Amino acid sequence: MSDTAWEMLSNQAVGAAGIVYFLALLAHLVEWAALRQPGAVEATRATASTTGAGSTASAARAAGGGVAVATGPRNGAGDTGQASYRVALFGRLGLLLTVVALVAHGISLVGRGMAADPNRVPWGNMYEFTLAGTFVVALMYVVVRRRFRLDWMAPLVVGFVLAVLMVAVIWLHSPVAPLTEALNSYWLVIHVVSAVIATGAFTLGGLLSLIYLVKERRPDATTGLLGRAPSLARLDSTSYRIHAFAFPVWTFAVLITGPIWAHEAWSRYWNWDPKEVWAFITWVVYAAYLHARTTAGWRGRKAAYLALLGLATLWFNFIGINYFSTTSQHSYAAPALVGPAEPGAVVAGDGDPGPRLL
Repeated sequence: MSDTAWEMLSNQAVGAAGIVYFLALLAHLVEWAALRQPGAVEATRATASTTGAGSTASAARAAGGGVAVATGPRNGAGDTGQASYRVALFGRLGLLLTVVALVAHGISLVGRGMAADPNRVPWGNMYEFTLAGTFVVALMYVVVRRRFRLDWMAPLVVGFVLAVLMVAVIWLHSPVAPLTEALNSYWLVIHVVSAVIATGAFTLGGLLSLIYLVKERRPDATTGLLGRAPSLARLDSTSYRIHAFAFPVWTFAVLITGPIWAHEAWSRYWNWDPKEVWAFITWVVYAAYLHARTTAGWRGRKAAYLALLGLATLWFNFIGINYFSTTSQHSYAAPALVGPAEPGAVVAGDGDPGPRLL
């Protein structure tokens, strides 16, 4: 395939991913609507318990040769049973559509890398960084949803990914171009992979903290998303575990691989660039979050607010710096900079090694 064909495939795959993410969101919203009926949440949980009991009874019958009698609530009739059925059906449909969208999302990233000459990793500008970041958020949700029982988060995660993807396509899109000299390094893979993984995990943890604060105001909710969400203690614990995973990965990206790459490009480990400063601010906020939990005993509301502060600094550093800073050496990623340089501007290759990524 030609480079033009690969770029066209990437653009088409992004469009397809957006459409399927939207369909997945609709499926989960129907699931959410069914959960708002009185008794639907309890019926869904009872169905899961009955399924487990049925499996146990079948095993006992196989072992002892007896006849097992199924017990438990019958949810096949009435409004509650129908609501429970819709919850299960549209929940599975939403997950299937999310996985299909995730595959298309991944194809779009591969297409961006293959469209460049020479072929490269798809992290050369802000549009590609955003594609990669949203891909990791969706991928991490699909991977850990069963481990942490996060099925109830589906509307939030899919809605977030869809919204950011729309921003990327509408405002951040830029044509495929070769990497600048400073970005054409194996440190690009090491640094960006770790940073994007941490970003995806921090985002999931932040969404859990947001739901904690909402549920805290309505602790007795028995319908809808809040009714299906786990207890406040479990929300707090799961958010902490995800943040505890993401923090060392972010540390590796910001305080180890970033400075090493800077030294390789400019012979300086630290340049006080706005992007570097905000990445360090994000590190400090999350370090304070983990420290406050382990030493000061911060739990619940205080920890959730601190986690959301960290998430705000993270995404401002990820996107905002490129638009609000006029001195950042990382502003090459903003699509507004695509085109002729201003008179007197320093362009990568004109005596400057070009910007590096943090």
